[in-house]
Amino acid sequence: MSATLLEPPAARQGPGPLAQPLIEALDVAISRLVARMLPGDRRATGVGVGTELAQLRPYEIGDDVRHIDPAATARTGQAHVRVHVPERALTTWIVLDVSPSMAFGTARRLKADVAEGVVLVFGRLGVRRAGSVGLVAFGTPAPCVLPPRGSKPGMVALRRMLAEGVAPDGHHDADGMAGALRRVARLASRPGLVVLISDFRDQRAWERPLGSLRMRHSVLAVEITDPREAELPAVGHLALVDPESGARMEVDTSRSRVRRRFAELERERRRAVARELRRLRIGHVTLSTDEDWLLTLGRHLR
Repeated sequence: MSATLLEPPAARQGPGPLAQPLIEALDVAISRLVARMLPGDRRATGVGVGTELAQLRPYEIGDDVRHIDPAATARTGQAHVRVHVPERALTTWIVLDVSPSMAFGTARRLKADVAEGVVLVFGRLGVRRAGSVGLVAFGTPAPCVLPPRGSKPGMVALRRMLAEGVAPDGHHDADGMAGALRRVARLASRPGLVVLISDFRDQRAWERPLGSLRMRHSVLAVEITDPREAELPAVGHLALVDPESGARMEVDTSRSRVRRRFAELERERRRAVARELRRLRIGHVTLSTDEDWLLTLGRHLR
């Protein structure tokens, strides 16, 4: 255990500065991630402005004259216009953990602060190139759902939802992460990007609904941790309260056996999460409250 004791933040610190050059670099990384992981063909249906030719047809009054095809017009003796397949904008779904455990933090900021920054980054990237972003939050008795929106309305909706903070201690979500993932599966009608942001302390079975999403969408799991969750400090008797259930437990942290067992259980829990995400072939990024989370995110996605 490090000799440096971490002091808890006095209040919400926010995600910190969001460097625009780094976000620009993340845009390239996310595009590669989606291209690599998204199954199937992403070409849009219908016709419109785009780069891939759909058809040539005779000119009609009202058509944009800039779309007239000179070669086809000369060959047929009648004006023809080029109609293209539009490039389909990507829909990004954010699945956000707002359970009481996300209000924990003993380093630079709370886990909820890091989660807020990740939401804003993927929100900005999601609305680029005419894309849209939707959100499903879990961890409260009444889950929040924001339908996909583009541009400014999408970001305004995200910021308004983030301003509500996390659920108060003792509030229980009957569906949990698994329910939120199933909800996204029902709402996301077309293949897109799903970003799951959580501390993964929900022990209920989320593996199957997450695996089902992976069959249709590109999925990225962002796990948020705090260094104090990995080990107990030797400070004598502690009264610990589970923020999710309200259960209270007293622990004698002066006993080295207790501290070792706590650390072992936490390492095994983290390994189990990583192992399951690897089995499902889902991208996994771990961010901590004691680091520059945006820089770490960029390094993991390169």
